[in-house]
Amino acid sequence: MYRPLNIALVSASDLDGEHLQSVHVRDLARSLVRPLHGDAEPNHVTVYARRQDKDAKSRVRLGPGASLLHLDAGPARPLTEDETLAYLRDFADELRRRWSGAGRPDIVHAHGWIGGLAACAVARELDIPFAHSYHGVAAAERRTGREVHPHRDRLEKAIGRDAAIVLAAHVEEANSIVRMGVPRPAVTVVPYAVDGEHFAQTGPALPHGDRARLVMVCDDLRSGDVPTALRALVHVPDAELAVAGGPDREELENDQDVHKLKLMAKELHVADRVIFLGRVPRKSLPRLLRTARLALCLAPVQPSPSVPLEAMACGVPVVTTSAGGNADEVLDKITGLHVPAGRPVQIGRTIRHLLSEETTRHGYSIAAADRARSRYSWERIAAETLRAYHKVLPVPEVPAPREDDAAEPRRRARRGGGAHARPRPLTTAAPTRRTRHGPRTSGPGPAPCARSSFAPVG
Repeated sequence: MYRPLNIALVSASDLDGEHLQSVHVRDLARSLVRPLHGDAEPNHVTVYARRQDKDAKSRVRLGPGASLLHLDAGPARPLTEDETLAYLRDFADELRRRWSGAGRPDIVHAHGWIGGLAACAVARELDIPFAHSYHGVAAAERRTGREVHPHRDRLEKAIGRDAAIVLAAHVEEANSIVRMGVPRPAVTVVPYAVDGEHFAQTGPALPHGDRARLVMVCDDLRSGDVPTALRALVHVPDAELAVAGGPDREELENDQDVHKLKLMAKELHVADRVIFLGRVPRKSLPRLLRTARLALCLAPVQPSPSVPLEAMACGVPVVTTSAGGNADEVLDKITGLHVPAGRPVQIGRTIRHLLSEETTRHGYSIAAADRARSRYSWERIAAETLRAYHKVLPVPEVPAPREDDAAEPRRRARRGGGAHARPRPLTTAAPTRRTRHGPRTSGPGPAPCARSSFAPVG
């Protein structure tokens, strides 16, 4: 029997923004309120984040049963990682103060390595079950060329080994976490979700021309491998490429990365078929994706896991590398196509062939939208998250039957009230105890099996 949970989500990031972790944590908080069983009482979810705006309210209602608390830890402005670490003790003190009394949560789920540091220490001190989501590990960040904090590898390993359970976003991340030294049975794959109401096949679309449009959405123009897309476009003469990402549209002319990409497009003689849109607000992304025949996700390392899901939810087949979450989300030759990273000729020919096969592309579109709705809905991902929590929550002890209760059926039979019904033998179940990797019984029977490999749930 499941009782309502008091769930604490912790992040040191700016949860008022539109970056992936911010959107994910807010939507997760709203979705976790729904209980695993429809007849149960709803859960209560509180998100704890560092205040980054002095005008932000102390408590923000995210939805029924879910709220965001801004904690004072350092100056109320965005900070670098080093600056945030300097105020980590203040952040931890605020968490301890709120969790020490009536506000004690049943489980703490931290997001990001800095938020994980503070939450892990306080949860261990107060003996609260602790779950963690990395949202990208240092090794993967380093492969993209981004600067990584020198102590991040060591601290991520310590967080993972202290956590009762680690929630990885995809199989590749799960394997990276295990290579860090986190026990494999403590790692479970719970992917990102997509908002099926916001990203849907039906709805308004941005104006566009008659050419078949290819759309790329990336936060960082460097790591998104836009140059490969430009070179591939040479081999797709009847298509245009719309690139969303980078600075705001007003700042495109002054951005060095955009300037280099425009020069490359001119050298490749595709400049008239390339549109740089700059950063597109999240509320406008569905309108852009609905203009696309295909979505391109060509990053060779650590691609954004949300872009393929959002494109699929809009009924757009995805041509993608098999890096990161792309390999789990996009089913090759079912919801899109997998292509090798950094091979523009092969990618271009694949795109040209798929554009010419309207029936195939239409089938991919139907399958993509169906997979996004069924496998990656918030209802399903929240339920998987709650099941992960229940693996490490303490099991309430069931009192053994009293001796008087056990003898009552026999006394009733002797009186004649149940002479024809033979009393059932009474058995006592083996006592159950919790470990960090799930329930074990002290009685006979096989021990739980550790998973030998990670496989996406399809």
